[in-house]
Amino acid sequence: MTAASMLSASPSHTAIELAGVSSGYFRKAVLQDISFQISEPTVYVVLGPNGAGKTTLFRTIAGILSPLQGGIRIFGESNETRTAREKLHYLSHVDGIPEGMRVREALRFYATIEGVGEEAVGRALQLLDLEALQDRYFGQLSQGQKKRVSVARVFLREKQIYLLDEPTSNLDPKVAGEIRDLILRLSHDKVVLYSSHNLYEAREIGSRVIAIVGGHLSRFGRIDDIRTDRYVVGIRSMSPHPALSAYPKEGDYYIVEVPGPESVPGLVADLSAKGVQIREVREMENPLESLFR
Repeated sequence: MTAASMLSASPSHTAIELAGVSSGYFRKAVLQDISFQISEPTVYVVLGPNGAGKTTLFRTIAGILSPLQGGIRIFGESNETRTAREKLHYLSHVDGIPEGMRVREALRFYATIEGVGEEAVGRALQLLDLEALQDRYFGQLSQGQKKRVSVARVFLREKQIYLLDEPTSNLDPKVAGEIRDLILRLSHDKVVLYSSHNLYEAREIGSRVIAIVGGHLSRFGRIDDIRTDRYVVGIRSMSPHPALSAYPKEGDYYIVEVPGPESVPGLVADLSAKGVQIREVREMENPLESLFR
């Protein structure tokens, strides 16, 4: 069956459908022959190592990039149409806000584009705990604060599909967890594609996985089916603490081996309860290399 015939036969309730999609830049494909359908409202984690093609996938679904081959439909309609694009929100991993704009001014600008008013701006500021920063210039903010302002744009206007490209990068674990909680609430009746290269974050927020490796669809299914033989994380704290003394240290990171990514939230909660001020949690070994090769 051709890509065109696959799309023409699609049920209209299918939120996102890709049929034989190859996409890239300057006519050189980054993604190769990607096909899948999404209907169920939930969080789909787009998982893969850096450079795998996750951002290219998002840009292609959003209509920023046109496929070199194949086609995409949003609720049964080509993603090249205006009505299809209005049903989704794409949050790039690049902040995209001028350094010289104040926080509230920036959100007001995007609210105008979305066709919503000042009430939506106030709600987004409150949700992301940005009210104290609303009069600050974007360029004066820390990287974590800038990311929170970018994420606030997602909550200006309700859409049916959200494409979120690494929305918690450069955030400390506490703020990252709060944003994941907001996104989980959002996903109860929405389709959310959420890119990450961290398995522990993927398990914490997602129920389905779309794994992209080397531009190919490696896996599409339940995230609970992913298993790893070895999982090592690094804990970076604000200051030394006795609770970390039992772990070996590599540079600024205390090295902890846990059964799997599902154990990381419990580890973080336990250390925090003991008074450890955690600045960062990162994977010290890339489990995707062995998982998807």
